[in-house]
Amino acid sequence: MSDDKPLRRSKEEQTADISEAQIAVHWPEEDYFSPSAKFIAQANLTDAGVFERFSLDRFPECFREFADLLDWNQRWEKTLDTSNPPFWRWFVGGKLNACFNCIDRHLARHKNKTAIHFVPEPENETVHHITYQELFVRVNEFAALLRDFCGLKTGDRVTLHLPMVAELPITMLACARLGVIHSQVFSGFSGKACADRAVDSESRVLITMDAYYRVGKLLDHKEKADIAVAEAAKEGHKVHKVLIWQRYPGKHSSPTKLVEGRDVIVNDLLKKYRGKRVEPAPLPAEAPLFLMYTSGTTGKPKGCQHSIGGYLAYVTWTSKYIQDIHPEDVYWCMADIGWITGHSYIVYGPLALGASSVVYEGVPTHPDAGRPWRIAEDLDVNIFHTSPTAIRALRRDGPDEPAKYHHHFKHMTTVGEPIEPVVWKWYHKMVGKGEAVIVDTWWQTENGGFLCSTVPAIHKMKPGSAGPGIPGIHPVIYDDEGKELPAGSGKAGNICIRNPWPGSFQTIWKDADRYVNQYYARYCKDRKSKDWRDWPYMAGDGAVQAADGYYRILGRIDDVINVAGHRLGTKEIESAALIVAEVAEAAVVPVADPIKGKVPDLYVSLKPGLKASKEIAGKVSAAIVSEIGAIARPREVVIVPDMPKTRSGKIMRRVLAAISNRQDPGDVSTLANPEVVDKIKELVK
Repeated sequence: MSDDKPLRRSKEEQTADISEAQIAVHWPEEDYFSPSAKFIAQANLTDAGVFERFSLDRFPECFREFADLLDWNQRWEKTLDTSNPPFWRWFVGGKLNACFNCIDRHLARHKNKTAIHFVPEPENETVHHITYQELFVRVNEFAALLRDFCGLKTGDRVTLHLPMVAELPITMLACARLGVIHSQVFSGFSGKACADRAVDSESRVLITMDAYYRVGKLLDHKEKADIAVAEAAKEGHKVHKVLIWQRYPGKHSSPTKLVEGRDVIVNDLLKKYRGKRVEPAPLPAEAPLFLMYTSGTTGKPKGCQHSIGGYLAYVTWTSKYIQDIHPEDVYWCMADIGWITGHSYIVYGPLALGASSVVYEGVPTHPDAGRPWRIAEDLDVNIFHTSPTAIRALRRDGPDEPAKYHHHFKHMTTVGEPIEPVVWKWYHKMVGKGEAVIVDTWWQTENGGFLCSTVPAIHKMKPGSAGPGIPGIHPVIYDDEGKELPAGSGKAGNICIRNPWPGSFQTIWKDADRYVNQYYARYCKDRKSKDWRDWPYMAGDGAVQAADGYYRILGRIDDVINVAGHRLGTKEIESAALIVAEVAEAAVVPVADPIKGKVPDLYVSLKPGLKASKEIAGKVSAAIVSEIGAIARPREVVIVPDMPKTRSGKIMRRVLAAISNRQDPGDVSTLANPEVVDKIKELVK
């Protein structure tokens, strides 16, 4: 974060490879802010006894309370099956349908209520208010198209590469109705990144949109589909059909031509399915609902597989009790559905509760920093959910803008990365007008929903702290030797969760060994044990727990950079750089950024005989955008004469990170080539 200050460490410590979790570089403990009596009076959860109900003594049966928020075709026989650790199976024997729970069950009482407010980026375009009845009709018709035209059936995978438009949740819910596993790729990712995910999931159908708005420009999105299909073919995988939603129905907004026999305009084809109804398939609770790909410590993105029953129960409960969503609320999560936050807290959680959820197409600061507050005022949004990156940008571009508008939030969420206390206080005072409660949530793609957060009507808020584990979640902090740190010690270590929970992912798609090794092996007490107590989940984040039981998250302990709340694998970026023929070696390091939190700097060395040039640096940057997407574009590409290395040949990324962050790299005399450090310092200057 931008407020991080380097600790005073000995020269020996500075050259050692120590994990980020061991360096408690964050801010000091802050004073508390209390929720208002007005908020508490209307809150869904005010009973502090909830933590006793969800104690480890009552695990796992306590989680029946989560599942009871859903409608089941067939009630489960076993709450948790632990017979094959750590592949936990929740609500075994139960059958349900996620789409039915998000739409059909609300129709009797709420069919004329808005389910989705779609807000286009251009302010001169009308907001679309899609009722639950209209959502029911559109989802059914598209589900019929997927089944009858594409031949899709339960268990098939479909890759979605859709922007923030109403057609994205419609597509997801149509897949869920059939039991087709959807895999949405963030629209900002490149065609190549889309292809990688389609190949891994073995998707035969790609669903996309011809164009969408970003910062005032109507971008050609269809061209990425062509790249994705071509790149998948190089990997030996054929995408048979590309379904294209039109940003403007009846008009093709992309200059990229259609491919005959493969590409289909959804808006034209849907006319054949007018009035069609598809019965929601009763599916096993442990069947997969979707895949969500996330960056890991290797170059290959991993497909986190989330279940229907456990996942939906978890996001519904956390939406109701941590975000305090009531059916009459207008709720806006200003995230992207291309990430897990959007899946859980734009689509599945709010719609399962019958709330109205806002989907905004564009950038929060376009055309100016008043845009979010105008939207909130016009739609009477009363729950607001966004990331520290967006908050920092809005604070920078329009610190006084919120005061100009008559919006009133009862509740605000922050998610994706730690938020600095000074930014938190602006969010509370200016955006929340001193009235809104704030929940600062910690969780990850793999987790399905919130792990740590204050319960808004029960706990006091503390800027910079996520809070305790939510009801049913029991965190623990271990040191690097596997020793449990005392509760409330204030010492940094690796945060883990003692117990399974329904929202956690089931496995990594087609890679069970990686699932076990990355998330459970390190602190497993007995690999042969079938007792869940022996299998704590390792999140990969460093944390400290204060004496009051609140957790502060300190950042990744693996080779992942959290850029604006989006996890980017350093290996992915380095692999993309190595595609450039001139590049011999590449090393990515995180750099503190006042808006995004962290951004990547990329150091490359060239093959013998080649000279550094702006052209090569430009090629490297372009390769990363092409392979991954603009979100991974390096802040700087620094061409160095050689990488700082240990005598065993390991690149010392920590030295490079210190240089990029204008910190002292410490004693480098033990390196194999210490003289290169000063040369790199000069280049960075």
